[in-house]
Amino acid sequence: MTVSRFVTDRFEIAVRAEAELGEGPTWDARTGTLLWVDILAPAIHRWNPSTGVNETTSAPQHVGAAKPRAGGGLILNLRDGVAIVDSAGEHRWLVYWARDGVRGNDAAVDAAGRFWAGTMRYDTAEGGGWLAKVEPDGKATMVLDKVSISNGVGWSPDNTRMYFADTPTGLIQVFDYDLDSGTVSSPRPFADVDGSPDGLCVDGDGCVWVALWGDGQVRRYTPDGKLLSTVIVPASKTTACCFGGDQLTDLYITTARVGMSESELAREPLAGSVFVVPDAGTGLPSTVFAG
Repeated sequence: MTVSRFVTDRFEIAVRAEAELGEGPTWDARTGTLLWVDILAPAIHRWNPSTGVNETTSAPQHVGAAKPRAGGGLILNLRDGVAIVDSAGEHRWLVYWARDGVRGNDAAVDAAGRFWAGTMRYDTAEGGGWLAKVEPDGKATMVLDKVSISNGVGWSPDNTRMYFADTPTGLIQVFDYDLDSGTVSSPRPFADVDGSPDGLCVDGDGCVWVALWGDGQVRRYTPDGKLLSTVIVPASKTTACCFGGDQLTDLYITTARVGMSESELAREPLAGSVFVVPDAGTGLPSTVFAG
């Protein structure tokens, strides 16, 4: 792959919103819609690009992520654990691990249909969170402990590598990954982003796209960790990204406005909105939780 760095601000506003902490964009191919959450509202959003309608549903607790599930409805990474929401809107706990001062944060689903759920402390204390995998039958296994702010998780196109961002470290890590067993090994640095890596996704070329909290940008790194390109949006608190659209070529970017002063919001009136960069690349098909 030829590496030629470039910067672009070629974005559109997908959803004009004032989300306190917009997060977790996920393309639901079955419905042709974008799922995303406002963690602190707490709310689950579903945006239909064909109609321009953004439907909002209240979540029972602070919600770090919402992903489609094979059985219908959603799986949620909530404050006190992982829950299932069936097609009728009824909630039930799949995993309950409540701890004082801790909430669910970013999450992802691997190609085998496992749910990878991260947590963090509200006060962002070092080592106060973890990353766990949840099997379709609800069995949960701690994969990484003493994580500070568990954020982006993604896998290479051949499912032999897993990427992970613990935001305060400034690093994206890469692990060897065994899809059959769902085990990770050989952790090592993938990229030092010189900033605060938040949510991430992987494209069809094996490149890693990561949102940088506080920098108003999403960066694309080659499979060997070299910076390839940067997308700039007019909201400094960029939180996560994913590919969507009929051909999975549109890059969606969520943002936040939490903690911003009136003067900062005056400078960034679009903070909390969802942006889209058409034809940014080609993403990987999203997978649904197998439970």
